[in-house]
Amino acid sequence: MVIVVFISTNITAQDKGLEIAKAADKVDLGFGSYAVDLKMILKNANGQESTREIDSKILEVAGDGDKSLITFENPRDVKGTAMLTFSHKVDSDDQWLFLPSIKRVKRISSSNKSGPFMGSELSYEDLGSQEVEKYTYKYVEESTLNGAKVAVVERFPVDAKSGYSKHVAYYNLDKSYRLEKVEYYDRKGALLKTMKHLNYKQFKDKYWRAGELYVVNHQSDKETRLVFSNFNFEAPISEEDFTQNSLKRAN
Repeated sequence: MVIVVFISTNITAQDKGLEIAKAADKVDLGFGSYAVDLKMILKNANGQESTREIDSKILEVAGDGDKSLITFENPRDVKGTAMLTFSHKVDSDDQWLFLPSIKRVKRISSSNKSGPFMGSELSYEDLGSQEVEKYTYKYVEESTLNGAKVAVVERFPVDAKSGYSKHVAYYNLDKSYRLEKVEYYDRKGALLKTMKHLNYKQFKDKYWRAGELYVVNHQSDKETRLVFSNFNFEAPISEEDFTQNSLKRAN
């Protein structure tokens, strides 16, 4: 399905980038909530791998960012560790981490959001939903990626404490503006990592979800793969599942 967004040939690169981001956001509205299982596969610079099993719940919040709860199930050394994120459109995300070893809930400060999450190539910042208002935009070009027509858009974080100077996002123009790839640049402007969104499936005839996220850190040669399975958009999920007490119950 091809969706035409641009209504003016005189539109600026900034406005055009913003329109693409809004279009991508609009087509994903209304999913409600879902649960999903995933494997986190970490590979160090020497090629050694370790695997973690995770349960995740996502709740869409009208007028604000999504809420998410991530719970580690295996292996034993991380079992019971849980991460709660309240994403926001404008304000810094609220995040709490439960560590079963000390039986404590730790709040993640906004100044620490650029740190690595559980030894992966994902930062705490990456765990929040990618709300339109979190960035300013600049349209770069229309290109092709793996045979698909994509819009290349630069996104500049509004939050001064972001760990990134910019992202370069590749939106699929033939598949409802789903993200195919994002390049992340560090605060010095150097390419830090690339995240590829792979093996997409469509749910409810509308909502695209990647079956795998593959992240490679170009500065450390480390990799992280997130492999998703058992998407359930009918799971009984409510606001009560996303509280600090739910972090402790998760184990």
